[in-house]
Amino acid sequence: MDTIDERIEIVQGDITTLRVDAIVNAANSSLMGGGGVDGAIHRAGGAAILAACREIRRKEYPHGMPVGKAVISTAGNLPAKYVIHTVGPRWGGDEETSRKQLAEAYLNCLTIARDKRCKSIAFPAISTGVYSFPKEQAAPIAYKTVIDFLRENDLPRKVIFIFFSSADLELFKSCIADLP
Repeated sequence: MDTIDERIEIVQGDITTLRVDAIVNAANSSLMGGGGVDGAIHRAGGAAILAACREIRRKEYPHGMPVGKAVISTAGNLPAKYVIHTVGPRWGGDEETSRKQLAEAYLNCLTIARDKRCKSIAFPAISTGVYSFPKEQAAPIAYKTVIDFLRENDLPRKVIFIFFSSADLELFKSCIADLP
């Protein structure tokens, strides 16, 4: 069996180009697209993702998806099979609650991926853009949540942390370097 370290990749690139079973969208509660990763995924994936998100809103979350929750949709025109949308916390306010909500967002995405039998999943840095979650605090939360999940689950087999900028990639690596 692979070690946990062999099941994790940390790379720089464009999440919309990955050929994986699922990519994670750092969505807003409307699920209707937005800026950053959310906008890029909706633009690259096309109308099918927006249509699926409208249906999710109609059936499951008419008032918007709560922070920490996750849902799955088609990937439309993307090379991935699925998009797992999650709403991360906005920074500012109760910091402990925000940390727990960020971990919950990662955990719920992983649980959906496992339940859908996804062998691979790719994560952006949830909440660290316009939601202003400090990257230095988000990195260990994300990494530890993934490690703990992989220790208990066979799927997904591969988890990719993908960063658009080399600076964010290097910051993430330095923030997790001393974690067990």
